[in-house]
Amino acid sequence: MIAVRPMMPEDVAAACDLLNQIIAIGGTTANETPFSEAQFAQSYLEGQDKICCHVALDAQGEVSGFQWLGVNDALPDDCADIATFTRREPVLKGAGRALFEETAKFAVGVGLGSISATIRADNRMGLNYYEKMGFQDYSVDFGVPLRDGTPVDRITKRIDLRLEIPC
Repeated sequence: MIAVRPMMPEDVAAACDLLNQIIAIGGTTANETPFSEAQFAQSYLEGQDKICCHVALDAQGEVSGFQWLGVNDALPDDCADIATFTRREPVLKGAGRALFEETAKFAVGVGLGSISATIRADNRMGLNYYEKMGFQDYSVDFGVPLRDGTPVDRITKRIDLRLEIPC
């Protein structure tokens, strides 16, 4: 069983390092610039737009992934944005699913009806993950430029929590 709990200040260094490794690999996140620990804490732990942020821990208690849920003024009031990041090496199989189970329960508990994920079209792993969690295609923003000007489509998927989470 994978332990999942709310992110705490002592998780920031490990989670920031995990995210920066993913950014360095490239091709799977809209983030293109590495985070300092202070920037990371502001974005994922302390930000006013944060609804929740959970970490998944491996058997040694090390952060193997995290999932953030937050407010986006462009979305309906009962819908929130989600972002998921999991360690590439060594992979902790099931971390993403365990994170989403906790995030979805929290979202339902605070009255959210749906969650929205926006994924780069070239991020097959991310697209597959959200599909496995039950997200459905919602919209596409075509040709969003990366920092170097390369256009990459962004696919938005949504899940209706009222249909997916049993009572």
